[in-house]
Amino acid sequence: MPPLKVSYLKNVPPIQKELKLSSVRFLQILDEQGNCNEKIKPKISESTLREWYKLMVLTRKTDEKLFVLQRQGRISTFAQVKGQEASQIGSVGALQKEDWIVQAFRETAAMLMRGVPPKNIMAYYGGDGRGSVYPEGTNMLPIAIPVGSQIPHAVGIAWGMKLKKEKNVCLVYFGDGATSEGDFHEAMNFAGVFQLPCIFVCQNNQWAISVPRARQTASASIAQKAVAYGFEGIQVDGNDVFAVYAATQQAVQKARVGKGPTLIECYTYRLADHTTSDDAKRYRDEKEVAAWIKKDPLVRFKKYLEKKKIWNTKYEEAIQKEIEGIVERNVQEYENMGVPPVEYLFNHMYKEMPPALKEQLAYIKQFERKKE
Repeated sequence: MPPLKVSYLKNVPPIQKELKLSSVRFLQILDEQGNCNEKIKPKISESTLREWYKLMVLTRKTDEKLFVLQRQGRISTFAQVKGQEASQIGSVGALQKEDWIVQAFRETAAMLMRGVPPKNIMAYYGGDGRGSVYPEGTNMLPIAIPVGSQIPHAVGIAWGMKLKKEKNVCLVYFGDGATSEGDFHEAMNFAGVFQLPCIFVCQNNQWAISVPRARQTASASIAQKAVAYGFEGIQVDGNDVFAVYAATQQAVQKARVGKGPTLIECYTYRLADHTTSDDAKRYRDEKEVAAWIKKDPLVRFKKYLEKKKIWNTKYEEAIQKEIEGIVERNVQEYENMGVPPVEYLFNHMYKEMPPALKEQLAYIKQFERKKE
């Protein structure tokens, strides 16, 4: 047998940069007492600050109502977002309407900020597929339950944007548990190789269900994992809406001009159970939870607004009343939706229904006619 001939690739460009593993930056602008480093705080209008606070309250109230609905048997299992509101509001705040968001299953704040009504979230967890049909132009993929599976989808969207020479970006959310999945590493590698406009936002809430972050990786941080794939990673205080916004804003600016992806690790905490089917008291120390309650992003932001004389008791009472009304109206709208027609199970699978599904739909509808 003749020796194997090896053909080397021609015209391969030389490596233009040398990556050095160094300590990852940690960014905090707003501390637990509401004290703000105004020197590095990004410029944000008072109207935007008010909007963000209102969205935080809406998220918390929606979260609480969903919990009640689940306990009453009016929806099924769902994952609370309590404690992670700043990680989502700060990051979505740095995006433009044309940018895309790919979510996991704890992104209530991101959905609400993107204009998805609370009734859609209720419907989704109530088993109604219509909950995943968002208002036109929302540019957000539906909830993804399998851990980490949504990350390659975001990279695919970002790749499409680059091929079409669009200046938009795609931001994807996932938890620390997803970084233990192959999907995460494959997506990061692909994004790094092709310098895609993708922003990876890891909401490191310290627990992958009952597995603590320390048992998932020996890395000093999750953010430093980006170095292996050739791009920047940064760790931010995930309960500091200003730090999250600033880091995402910088990442977005880089991505828009073709400088590739960024991994943002939002160091935060899951104040509730993993889902309503979980009991975190079986594996978490109550002292740990109590310590993180003091870092509550909603309380922290309120303290800041109070110091700036934007927040006061009268303002809070008005916001609470308005939000409670919004949430209750959405509960009524959700429960008045009724049962969707059987066609709905088929109409949204493909742009054009293939013959096999048309045949199945016709088969099911004959039983409907018999009932009549």
